[in-house]
Amino acid sequence: MRLVFECVECGGHYLPPESMVYPDGPASALWCAPCQALNRAAGLREDPLLARVALAGARAALARRAADETGPARVDVRPSRPPLSRRARSGPGAVRTKLA
Repeated sequence: MRLVFECVECGGHYLPPESMVYPDGPASALWCAPCQALNRAAGLREDPLLARVALAGARAALARRAADETGPARVDVRPSRPPLSRRARSGPGAVRTKLA
């Protein structure tokens, strides 16, 4: 599962590469690729504290999604059958139950 981020500039959600590196440089935890290119051209740099907060939020959301997908362990609530008595195992009916 991959981390999903929300762009601070445009509000869109984006999936950066898992290595957090684009071919032209590192991926931003704050900006999507188009907004990152615009901000880089304007000379703006992302705040490291905000980047850490965004990364922690994305990791928490990923953990929540993983926990929701697994869900609680299913318990078998079907009642078990009582053991067959000696009388039930003998006779013609016993042969039919063994063949089925």
